[in-house]
Amino acid sequence: MDISQNDGKMEGWLYVIGSNRFGLQHSRKRYFILEDNCLRSFKAKPSSDSEEPVTSAVIDSCIRATDNGRASIHRNGFFVFTLYNTSNNNDRLKLGASSSEEAAKWIRSWQDAALKVCPNTAQDFVARSKRRWPSLRMGGSRRTECKNSVDRTFSSLMHTERMTSDVIAPSPWKIFGCQNGLRFFKEAKDWDSCGRHWDDHPAIMAVGVVDGTSEAIFRTLLSLGPSRSEWDFCYYRGSVVESLDGHTDIIHQQLYIDWLPWGMKRRDLLMRRYWRREDDGTYVILYHSASHKKCPPKRGYVRACLKSGGYVITPVNEGKQSLVRHMLAIDWKFWKSYLHPSSARCITIPLRELFRAKAGTSSPEFSSGDMSGEIRLSQSGQQNIRTEVQHPGEVKEMEEGVLMEDEVEKPEGRTSLKGLHDAADEFFDIPEPTEYDQFENEWPSDMSMEQNPTSIQHPKLSSAAVLVKRLHELRVQKKGCTDLQEVSKENNVCPYGETLQKDPSCALPCSWGSADPSSFLIRGPNYLQHHQKIKAKSTLMQLVGVDWLRSDKREDDISGRYGSIVQKYAERGGSEFFFIVNMQIPGTTMHTLAFYYMMKTPLEETPLLHDFVNGDDSYRNSRFKLIPYISKGSWIVKQSVRKKACLVGQWLEVHYFRGMNYLELEINVGSSTVARGVANLVLGYLNNLVIEMAFLIEANTEEELPEVLIGTCRLNQLDASKSVLVKP
Repeated sequence: MDISQNDGKMEGWLYVIGSNRFGLQHSRKRYFILEDNCLRSFKAKPSSDSEEPVTSAVIDSCIRATDNGRASIHRNGFFVFTLYNTSNNNDRLKLGASSSEEAAKWIRSWQDAALKVCPNTAQDFVARSKRRWPSLRMGGSRRTECKNSVDRTFSSLMHTERMTSDVIAPSPWKIFGCQNGLRFFKEAKDWDSCGRHWDDHPAIMAVGVVDGTSEAIFRTLLSLGPSRSEWDFCYYRGSVVESLDGHTDIIHQQLYIDWLPWGMKRRDLLMRRYWRREDDGTYVILYHSASHKKCPPKRGYVRACLKSGGYVITPVNEGKQSLVRHMLAIDWKFWKSYLHPSSARCITIPLRELFRAKAGTSSPEFSSGDMSGEIRLSQSGQQNIRTEVQHPGEVKEMEEGVLMEDEVEKPEGRTSLKGLHDAADEFFDIPEPTEYDQFENEWPSDMSMEQNPTSIQHPKLSSAAVLVKRLHELRVQKKGCTDLQEVSKENNVCPYGETLQKDPSCALPCSWGSADPSSFLIRGPNYLQHHQKIKAKSTLMQLVGVDWLRSDKREDDISGRYGSIVQKYAERGGSEFFFIVNMQIPGTTMHTLAFYYMMKTPLEETPLLHDFVNGDDSYRNSRFKLIPYISKGSWIVKQSVRKKACLVGQWLEVHYFRGMNYLELEINVGSSTVARGVANLVLGYLNNLVIEMAFLIEANTEEELPEVLIGTCRLNQLDASKSVLVKP
């Protein structure tokens, strides 16, 4: 469906999605025009600018756009997104586009329109919020007045920040070989304080270029129909077991038996699949094994365990080509690893050839005879891969530009996701044989994502020293948990701000500390001229406490509750001011992760923070930023969490609670399907992760620059079972 975008004007066909009184959804095709902050709807494409719209509405700073992903309505596939009014939860408009690219462009246009009407000061927001705008439901008057009160202060900053990382970290990938112009990478293993691997199945990554747009490749990879057999010869049959939301589903795949080694039983995979689109047109598809009551293990099949897998498709060469990387770590549940080395290149050559055939070109370097001859599998104890092939000359410039930035060495040995923006197609990582080989039918059926630690040679200590060390670690850990439980029992009050133990060295599991501010990049004093970011030097506030709670409902305004660390300081009559970030994580049980930051200097000495604390909610939503970073853990989680600063209020629902000596931000992670999918993925690996975050207020004028971090945090191996239960 064609769309047009120029000079601040966006127009094209969309589908208005509604439901009748029986709850059945329907769609109506409408032509939309978004110009400045005015949205108009027509039944047909208007022949002149003076033609009256069917309905119209005004986009202001209270309007948000959220991506709902894919949906099927009467067997028609749509990429759905919702416009909603933060000041009126019932004021919503659900729209559908024919492609994810179109949906992304419309979402970006609405976000830009909302940001353009944002004034510079918090006082202006208060005045503007008192206006009564027409309803967003497109059911208002035909003659709705669309005022062109656009402030251009932010327009120059909207698209200046590229999709680069705002975290300084080394690449998590190490090259181990090249073949036919492709570079193959192996995931660098992370270690915990006890010398164990975070994951005993490090992933393999291959990088290549495909002659196709990122959206076309994305659609091809998501397809489970007969067309998949045109390029994926190991694929036999597949289906969607359940669609969890527009971005997440459960899929089942059966593998073609002729592709497997002789004597190996048929294999199938049951996987949870998650996808998202980045602002620069990059698509991320992630997989990991799951279980589902509708798809138990099949008779005659052995269910392999996909530790982690996925694709990253990045547009290059003005979108005409795509840099594809494929990462995979799989446990075949077999007593020995088999795969012929030369089969690695032939398995995913067809995907590249598929797009070359569509473009009317062909590759002379591989013949069908070569491919059919290399499909044979034989015994090997090596780990091998399957991947996409491309000429060295075509890949060299694109790959080096991406990887050179990521290969920054840092003494702390942190890992980065930026190096993942190089890609290839399909390949399998066959694990090394275990120390004690087991027969095929003796493998356990447990598919949990927790990995068994791998034994590593370390300098030997005496048995007495080891025993003392272990007892000391257990005593310290138990003491922290026991003390908190005793306080809670004695006072029958939850010690808000003190439920998670502090460990500055980040050596103890389920603990918190402060992250290094210099790991994060922020806007410098000359950002408006050069758009260059600099390392943060310090923070405005000190992290004094972290809460890790669970309950059956949302926990609002925990800072104002009796017994909290905030109220304890207030009772003393001190001048301390608190800034609390309360993150509500959805699930079967609601988890709350709250960070307490404190400053002793008067709030007036920091004008930007003062305006934020005393400003309107719309102003706060347009300024509060979060920079997330998974410094240690599985690559699939690192890939799911961007290391890029984001305006939280533009994507998630945020509520603000202002007290005498505090401001609390309650962030509803479940208000976005994309964020909810990431949260569910992170929770599955939580006890193997080290998570770092930084919070700040965005600076947009020369007077406000440079930016300063409000605070940082570092969470080590959180355990959901050790969260503190909040009693009603």
